[in-house]
Amino acid sequence: MTERVLTGITTTGTPHLGNYVGAIRPAIAASREAGVESFFFLADYHALIKCDDPERIARSRLEIAACWLAAGLDTERVTFYRQSDIPETTELNWLLTCVTAKGQMNRAHAYKASVDANEAAGEEPDANITMGLFCYPILMAADILLFNAHRVPVGRDQVQHIEMARDVALRFNHTFGRGRELFVLPQAEIEESVATLPGLDGRKMSKSYDNTVPLFEGGPKALKDAIARVNTDSRLPGEPKDPDNAHLVTIHDAFADAATRQAFHADLRGGLGWGDAKQRVVQLIEGHVGPMRERYADLMAHPERIEDILQAGAAKARATATPFLAELRDAVGLRRMLAVPQAHTAKAPTAKSDVPVFKQYREADGQFYFKLTAADGTLLLQSQAFAQGREAGEWVKRFKQEGGPVLDGAPVAIAEGVGRTVVDAALAALVAAQE
Repeated sequence: MTERVLTGITTTGTPHLGNYVGAIRPAIAASREAGVESFFFLADYHALIKCDDPERIARSRLEIAACWLAAGLDTERVTFYRQSDIPETTELNWLLTCVTAKGQMNRAHAYKASVDANEAAGEEPDANITMGLFCYPILMAADILLFNAHRVPVGRDQVQHIEMARDVALRFNHTFGRGRELFVLPQAEIEESVATLPGLDGRKMSKSYDNTVPLFEGGPKALKDAIARVNTDSRLPGEPKDPDNAHLVTIHDAFADAATRQAFHADLRGGLGWGDAKQRVVQLIEGHVGPMRERYADLMAHPERIEDILQAGAAKARATATPFLAELRDAVGLRRMLAVPQAHTAKAPTAKSDVPVFKQYREADGQFYFKLTAADGTLLLQSQAFAQGREAGEWVKRFKQEGGPVLDGAPVAIAEGVGRTVVDAALAALVAAQE
């Protein structure tokens, strides 16, 4: 069974070395696993909760997209898109808002922390708290549930949001599912084994502490200057050093293979000076990051290439999201208003020759198609290509059972010169003929 894995990337700030080791590299590696369908999105709507600087938001979206692409994200294998390019996300956000209890949002960690901080400062509990912050978990649930992700890799601080998404999905399924599981219940995948790099001062590498090592920004010189500032002990060259308690060694080992680690540790115990050790670390990291930095610079110089990639990713994502949202709209009662065929006991059954016909077929290209024709042979609907005949058959089955509402989001085109009303009437007749 193929499992969907979804990862959101908040678009604030510029990625540093800790982001690469702790998030970018392991996520890209995981996306290459067999049996995994990966969705990666730039969470730019979420970024608006934290940042009100439009230029910073725009710059960050570009830099973060370029970083992931330069680091080797395969957009042929994964679905890579911007959150703001998927209008289905915000519509689903509202559908979920309507079944989410306010009391549940009151218990969200981020909201409670803001309230506690306000009260500690003598402010009103909700001072400066926006509805974006308050409803953040619902938007996150929409991101996940729109694509029915099975697994969502998160840090431990985000586990509550996945639990909330599960609760909302359960409530929606119970209220509107009519026995169907509309939403898959997502599982949080806690990244316990992911490396956390120390910063220049030994604390976790973070912009909040101003202790980061740049990933691409500033080139080789910025990398060398940052590594030179990593705190080390006062032991001189020639004196043995303890590699098990050195922040520099942790950074080194995040990029080294087993043999290189062993040699580095042995040399430090043998008296290697910290200055020479730092030069080795710079050379090692540069060997990994240098080629990526060149790709990053090329992408940053041609933002239109990134835009094309993201637009293609959005189209790919919407091919899944649009028909699913149409199903959800139908489930909550937001349906097209169509005439319902009335039963007349005195009327003879409709002759089969008067009923529209679905035809499935395979073209010379090996792809499968279906079309709907009127009783006189007039083409009404033409499907897109399908790799499997079963997929085409499933859509035909839905049309025969549900009629016109299936058109919204379906992979079909209404024939030129034929109106929607004609097609709806034909489908209604076809549904009636099945009864």
